[in-house]
Amino acid sequence: MARESNFRNMFLCLLIICFGGSAIMGSVYLITYEPIAIAQAAKVNQALGQVLPDFDNQPAEMVYDMEIEGSKVAVYPATRDSVFVGAAIEAVTTKGFGGPIRVMVGFLPDGTVFNTAIISHSETPGLGDKIDPRKSDFSLQFKGKNPKTFHLAVKKDGGRVDAITAATISSRAFCDVVDLAYRAFIKTVQKGGKQ
Repeated sequence: MARESNFRNMFLCLLIICFGGSAIMGSVYLITYEPIAIAQAAKVNQALGQVLPDFDNQPAEMVYDMEIEGSKVAVYPATRDSVFVGAAIEAVTTKGFGGPIRVMVGFLPDGTVFNTAIISHSETPGLGDKIDPRKSDFSLQFKGKNPKTFHLAVKKDGGRVDAITAATISSRAFCDVVDLAYRAFIKTVQKGGKQ
């Protein structure tokens, strides 16, 4: 014999489904949270090794946050024999074509870009994802340049950066995030390389 549907039965059924789905999603979150955090930390540590000159401290343990014109950046100061050798700045721009672009930029004490590394992005595969050094040489044009004298804008906008063909928005976003990192670095140097 079939039961008659009424508001109470439907409400209880929906409540059980929602509670069960929430419990499953919560469990998956708890199971995956730590491995994701470990993978993200490993990615940051790998990026630090790529973007900084030789250092003997632990920049990941000395990291501090800084706010630059409403944007939050992470500053990783690097020293060798207790002498400041540069800093890595982890910055994010929301001007990417596919969404936020998170980049680590390493600077020497004089403000010269030592190297850059992509932490995360969602740019279009085959076009905007060429900001990643594993995909093209685009980011290499920043290496060894000092933003004080090297205008961080694509040539189309009067700058000195060669944009990625058919991915000007991604190129502009990368310039923007490097410029943001440079401004944070200048503020860091003004504070003596410390928080």
